[in-house]
Amino acid sequence: MMKMNKLLTGLVFTSSMLTFAAAPSFAHDSGHKECEVSLNYDVLVEPQKLVFSHNKQEAYRVELGKLFVEGKQVPLNAQQSQLVADFSQQVSTQVPEVIDIVNQAVSIASQAVSMALTPLLGDEAGAKIDELMVGISERIEAVAYQRGDQFYLGATESSLEDTFNQEFEQEVENIVQNSIGSMMMALGSQMMSSEGGSFEEKMQNFSLKMEKIGDDIEAQVSLQAQALEERADDLCDGFKQILATEKKLKAAIPEMNEFSLAQSKISS
Repeated sequence: MMKMNKLLTGLVFTSSMLTFAAAPSFAHDSGHKECEVSLNYDVLVEPQKLVFSHNKQEAYRVELGKLFVEGKQVPLNAQQSQLVADFSQQVSTQVPEVIDIVNQAVSIASQAVSMALTPLLGDEAGAKIDELMVGISERIEAVAYQRGDQFYLGATESSLEDTFNQEFEQEVENIVQNSIGSMMMALGSQMMSSEGGSFEEKMQNFSLKMEKIGDDIEAQVSLQAQALEERADDLCDGFKQILATEKKLKAAIPEMNEFSLAQSKISS
């Protein structure tokens, strides 16, 4: 499947944290098909404008069919205009889909985390976990969002560092420190309340209980994850088309030679 930097490798608490540290990067490996795409620019999509930026500085944009590179309009002939239009249309279609998939993945991860840990650790710890997941969702929204007919995907390292910064790390640390005691007490209580006379029997029954929780989670989210997987596969095909168009664009318009939307490794 295709995933946003380990997006759906595991719907558990720790992996969901790692997932969103680099949300706008993609990787896919399914059998003989491989797809890795890492965007080099933040992308803003509006009805009449498409902006590619890095470190909050515009690199190039397409506005009302006109191409501007580093702020200067580039004259276009008919062939070049068509390539610019094709590239713009493909990117404008792809970016909203990426954003929606990211949001769906956050929702699935949050659901799985809540299902896994709240019954095990209790409502108090579960509330802290929910608080943490809400915080992650809010920060994801800062780098991948839709606001009316405007779509934004923050893909560069600087954008991600601005979002998942030391303040975020401190928020996570505070939540964990404030809830670790109740978590450990609840976990210990669950272990010792398991059936069995000896400690070994209790641990074995607790392990079986954990496996059942895992099976229940898988049953609940597997259909959602599978549907998301299929959409992610389509993203691979979409980016393959975009990169092919970009190659033609750069060949036809010398001013675009130094700009590459993505680093990629895509095969079928």
